[in-house]
Amino acid sequence: MRKRILVGLGFAGLLTACAFFGVTSTMPENQKYGANPMLPEPEKSLISTVNIAPAVGWPQDAMPVAARGLSVNAFSRGLDHPRWLYVLPNGDVLVAETNAPPKPEDGKGVKGAVMGVVMKRAGAGVESPNRISLLRDEDGDGVVDLKTPFLENLNSPFGMALIGDTLYVADTDAILAFPYEKGQTQITAAGTKLTDLPAGPINHHWTKNIIASPDGSKLYATVGSNSNVGDNGMEVEADRALIYEVDVKTGNKRVFATGLRNAAGLGWEPESHALWTAVNERDELGNDLVPDYMTSVKDGGFYGWPYSYFGQHVDQRVKPQRPDLVSKALVPDYSLGAHTASLGLAFAEGNHLPEHYNHGVFIGQHGSWNRKPFSGYKVIFVPFAHGMPAGEPEDVLSGFLNGKEEAMGRPVGVVIDGAGDLLVADDVGNIVWRVH
Repeated sequence: MRKRILVGLGFAGLLTACAFFGVTSTMPENQKYGANPMLPEPEKSLISTVNIAPAVGWPQDAMPVAARGLSVNAFSRGLDHPRWLYVLPNGDVLVAETNAPPKPEDGKGVKGAVMGVVMKRAGAGVESPNRISLLRDEDGDGVVDLKTPFLENLNSPFGMALIGDTLYVADTDAILAFPYEKGQTQITAAGTKLTDLPAGPINHHWTKNIIASPDGSKLYATVGSNSNVGDNGMEVEADRALIYEVDVKTGNKRVFATGLRNAAGLGWEPESHALWTAVNERDELGNDLVPDYMTSVKDGGFYGWPYSYFGQHVDQRVKPQRPDLVSKALVPDYSLGAHTASLGLAFAEGNHLPEHYNHGVFIGQHGSWNRKPFSGYKVIFVPFAHGMPAGEPEDVLSGFLNGKEEAMGRPVGVVIDGAGDLLVADDVGNIVWRVH
């Protein structure tokens, strides 16, 4: 046991000193994305690729690079780990300043020690502020004039949704309901619990996102898996890796879709009115497996995790195998590239950007820590036609890595604000960027 601990600590220390273990991907860029990405054979190695972009923050006056025809400015600075955004009907912007809660049973052993080092180096090791703040641009110049705490003492909040005069907030362990009045700058009333969400002492993927149905009668809630690929046994994966449908009147919930390792962004596609989500897939199969993806979500659909990926490609690491489930696994609609950590998802409806961006979806890619070269660390746009993706991804906001391959910022949540601009939460830069 002592030897195992020393080896783990030595490896963690080595990770702190070095940035990269593993091989380098040679896959062409245009084969990573779309409905039919290249899926190489899984790699088998003693040590998986570890390639960390240390979080350093933005130098003074530096900012990301907007695509040609677009501009970017800091909408709000000085935030504390901003992860998720929500726009209220009056134009106020809510930002969840949040991070992982205590997870005493997650990350034990050598792998856990290494992951702790990786996450801290990548900027994800900060204590959760457990707060939602309100941002208001009172004079319409694209820069926040009022920044104030809106809801405090939450438990790793993430998703937000307003239905009528009730604001719903997805904490890591429950959906809470708060009374809301138009224009108010703070909620002091105690929230009431609508329903519990799976959490517990492992709570590996802790973020819980929500979106309201168009008629306001339901909430859809994401719950990530409790491991990479069933590593802790499938008994702890009960009620994980899925999307719930929750009745807002009763709090009763039912499973809407399963096999989604870590769904994050949610959105209603404007033409088909289908629910779409962005999903982070599994690790430790190589630089180019498994691609993260976005997909329309079918009621009752199973999307493979942990038994298969991108349809019916079997993951041989999972024991016991479930060929009965694999045979039902749906193929995701669009690959977003391996290890891009695609989190934010916002359909283009209502934006005032150039016409080119009128039909499609914006995706916030938080960026890899386990791929060489890096993937993600940008916001992309995928054009849509007839309710489905219809082209290659395009960079909208990039330049989050500097010349030393350090992370000045990492994009997370994306939304279209009341003025029709694109807002991007940057949890390393502690900034919300405005693209216009």
